[in-house]
This record gives sequence, C-alpha cells and structure tokens, in this order.
Amino acid sequence: MVAAVARLAITAAFLVEFLSEGRYRVLSRLTDVPRRRRLTVAGADIVLVSGPRGSAPLVLVHGFAPQGNRDDRVLAAASLLARTGFAVAVPTIPGLTQGRLRPHDAEPVIAALDLRPGPVTLVSVSVGAGPAFLAAADPRVSGRVATVVVLGGYASARELVRYFLTGEYDYAGRRGHTAHDPDMVRAFVAANADLLGPSLRRGLDAGDRQAMESALQALAPLLTALSPEQVAARIPGHLLLIHGRGDRAVPYTETLRLAAARPRDTAVVLVGMIGHVEGTAPSWHELRDLFALWGVTYTMIAGR
Repeated sequence: MVAAVARLAITAAFLVEFLSEGRYRVLSRLTDVPRRRRLTVAGADIVLVSGPRGSAPLVLVHGFAPQGNRDDRVLAAASLLARTGFAVAVPTIPGLTQGRLRPHDAEPVIAALDLRPGPVTLVSVSVGAGPAFLAAADPRVSGRVATVVVLGGYASARELVRYFLTGEYDYAGRRGHTAHDPDMVRAFVAANADLLGPSLRRGLDAGDRQAMESALQALAPLLTALSPEQVAARIPGHLLLIHGRGDRAVPYTETLRLAAARPRDTAVVLVGMIGHVEGTAPSWHELRDLFALWGVTYTMIAGR
C-alpha cells in the first residue's frame, strides 16, 4: 500500500516537472541528485544516470540532438527518469547528431540494452523511434525488452520524409498541412547528399514537387529499412505510444499508423498538452488528457 502511494506521488511530481519543462521542480525537490558516469561499450558512447533508488534498467533513445547524449535536454530527461527510480542508459545515436539515420544506428541502442539482463524499459523520443524499434526487434536483445514507450515517434520513414519535404500528412482519412521552414528541407538534403544526385538536390532545394517524389522513390529501400512499422509486430511486451495532437515536427497520424501495425498490447495517448517532445501548460478543459497521460506514465513507472 505504501509503495503504491509512493508511486502515485512520484508519477504526479514527474508530470508536473515534465509538463512545466522544469519550471516547477517538484520531483527534483523530493529526490536526490542522480549520479552520472560515462562508458564505452561495443564502440557506443553511453552515459549512465541513476539515483540511490535507481535499479530498474531503462534505455533512453534521443531524437535529433547534435550533441547526442551530451545535450542538456537529453541529460535533463535522463535525470528526471532516474529520479523516478530508473537506472537510465543513454547511448549517443550518431545519425541523429547529423540528421541522417541509417540502419546501423540501432547498434548503440543494442549495446545499451545488452548492459543489463532485463527486463528493460525502452523509451524513444521523436525520430529516435527508428533505431529504438530496430534494436527492440533484434533477436540479440529483444528478449530483454519489457516495455517500449514512444514520445512523438513515427511509423513510416517514407511518410515522415514526405512530411519533412512537403508539410503534408495523411493517414486513415486524417490529413493536414503544416507550413515548414525551407531550411528544414535544405538541412535534410545536406545531411543526405551522398544518397541524392546533384540534379535531385537542386530540385529539392528549389521545392520542386517532382523532385520530392523522385527522392522518395530513390530512397525507398532505405526508408523501408528505417520504418518502425516494418518490425513493430516483432516487438515484445507492452507498447505505450504518446503523441501531441498539435505536433508540428512529427504528425500525430504517425502514432496512429504505428499502433495499427502492432495493435496487440498497445496503448495510444493523444494529448493537447504536449507539443513535440515538450510539455505545454494544461488548461482546465484538458483534464481528460491529463488523466490519460498520468495513466500511461504511471504504467511505465509502476512496471519498473
């Protein structure tokens, strides 16, 4: 009974600090500062973050972060999770420091999962869903994964790149358009220049629609290999999918697409109080969203 009450309190404190982006440091005031150390395993750069209570293993897979696991926001997220009682391992994903994912970017995640015998909670953020799912489905470590939590993730790399290039999303009758900064397209082209010919790069830089379709066709094999929906059915354990309805970086329809690829033992929470991977101030009419988010967070913390 006491343990259950403690988990309820920790969940509430975690959500307050997360949704306020650290403005209200409720959990930090209640818990000790986590310990942090670095190591290299199988060529992977990994930071370990844990507090005195931290024993349940968790692997955190960051999204686009030029500094990898040295990024302040990545370390803050790891510390917040550690304060709930997890021993957190954060590998740097090389491709996500440059905006260019490749299948081998799953290897650092596999190395981090291999540190502990399990059961392990795997948390992925944004485009980190790609290497996270590839690792969780890998037979070398899949038996260690008990729960996969995805925040603002994607299902189809092809549809995600289409969204980056055109701002358009469409799934199961839910469609829309987001006006993107042209610099986003230029950054994508620069990061993946080795896969695109000169004329195709010029067309993409100019916003040519035919060039965009040609790029999707040229990259089709790679995009298929990087799509979580392709391996979702092989993911063991629980799957908790969280997405902001107003996410402008990755459309919420990608979470719906991912849930359809693995409906078994999968929970989906779409909320208005999360932007992409950051919290927003909840209002009174979002109480239902708050309870839904609290429920899935409690499931993650209680399952450790």
